[in-house]
Amino acid sequence: MNEKAYDASNNANDVIEIDFGRIWKAVCKKIWLICIVSVLCAVITVAGTFYLITPQYESSAMFYVNNNSLSVGDTSFSISQGDITAAKSLVDTYIVILKSRACLNDVIDYSGIDLTDVELRKMISASSVNETEVFEVVVTSSDAAQAEEIANAIAYILPKRISSIVEGTSANIVDYAIKASKPASPSYPKNAILGFIIGLIGTVIFVAVRELFDVTICKQEDIERCCSHPILAQVPDMLSSHKQGEYYGYSNKKNTTNHTSNSRKSVVGKDISFVASEAYKLLRTKLQFSFVDEVKCPIIGVSSALAGEGKSLTAANLAYSLAQLEKRVLLVDCDLRRPSISYKLPVDRKPGLSNYLTGHLDIGMVIQNCALDSENHFDVISSGDTPPNPIELLSSTKMANVLKELRNAYDYIIMDLPPVCEVSDALVASKLADGILLVVRQDYCNTVALSSAVSQFEFIETRILGVVVNCVVEDGGKYSRYGKGYYSKYSKYSYASAYAKASKRAQEERRRREK
Repeated sequence: MNEKAYDASNNANDVIEIDFGRIWKAVCKKIWLICIVSVLCAVITVAGTFYLITPQYESSAMFYVNNNSLSVGDTSFSISQGDITAAKSLVDTYIVILKSRACLNDVIDYSGIDLTDVELRKMISASSVNETEVFEVVVTSSDAAQAEEIANAIAYILPKRISSIVEGTSANIVDYAIKASKPASPSYPKNAILGFIIGLIGTVIFVAVRELFDVTICKQEDIERCCSHPILAQVPDMLSSHKQGEYYGYSNKKNTTNHTSNSRKSVVGKDISFVASEAYKLLRTKLQFSFVDEVKCPIIGVSSALAGEGKSLTAANLAYSLAQLEKRVLLVDCDLRRPSISYKLPVDRKPGLSNYLTGHLDIGMVIQNCALDSENHFDVISSGDTPPNPIELLSSTKMANVLKELRNAYDYIIMDLPPVCEVSDALVASKLADGILLVVRQDYCNTVALSSAVSQFEFIETRILGVVVNCVVEDGGKYSRYGKGYYSKYSKYSYASAYAKASKRAQEERRRREK
């Protein structure tokens, strides 16, 4: 492998660039999924809260810390800030006394509840109120009546306990406990919001990480990371999703005569969309400049990294586009394992290339004329019968000799090659070509496969003419640089548009005469 191929492979596999714009677009594209998952998480959280979490009730009693040394009988003394601070510090002391084992046992005996001091300690919390001399004791229980009973027991026991331990101080009751009317926890709105936020953040992270590590080719920069070869054309998606398997992938049909002319003309010939037609004409022009007078009859191989990228469709439309210039064009189906040219064009699969290479037929007997319309036509050599040894046939001396002979009869020879990452037949046949076109399908091929395809062709020193991007979205897709905004200015020159405008003018003229 040469240094250039090695660097391209390393760039595609070792470097991960964080494209925040791409991640943002992926998140926006999946906003419906993010909303659904977030709402679903909120619903699950509320349901789990209802069925799995036991409601807890709270009852509280409030006490005021009193330092008796500040007053004697009816005589009052002025209270300094230090005295107030000393009273506040007593709150912490009272809380420690409250949670002592002796005090808790007194509360248990007084209230008559069936709990241990350890269990009761876990149910009690106490703290000062807004850093004042008032502190609050809160009892939490799954039984509202029990919480109230314990809190009032503490209100009765604690002042007596404090007076017996800390001399000169006392804790006066500010508020007795009352029975709670509703649970203090769990909070259904709070848990629902929490579940929604968790679902939202989790789904966004999932989409972002998935997009970050997604190696699918979806824009020009993805191809430029894999290879330095130019992008020669961008062809829009001409089929709906339910038909793509027939034309972009390998067809499993065995009958070559069951394709209607309408389905064929929708992807090959003059009836394809204006944007697609212009893309193939652009490809044709660039290929003409690629060779100039370098060779008498250029042999152009068309391959792809993976199956299903539209290489056969590109080869057929390129042959038709060259035939429009009144060039003598020959299209050869070299994909002997899983051919598809005969499924796209009005030609028979048999006899074909394999029948000639095995010595059963002469070359003139396997060449078929393909006329997609009355003005333009080109010749086709189909694949023929499926051989057990396709790679040996393609690498044979007879294959090289027949191409050398056919150069004298044609202006261009197009070879439809197998996917290079699927089988090695493409590498063998590409040695017979003057250049290779790599077809890359948007949102289908990945950078690893494309980098591998480029590396393999460069390893055997095959000339890569450039890349044809297939299945580009017309309506402002994330790859296409042209889209509707560019071609809409020139679409008035298409046959369909001109015919529609002429019909409209005729109808208006007819209405004017009738009036």
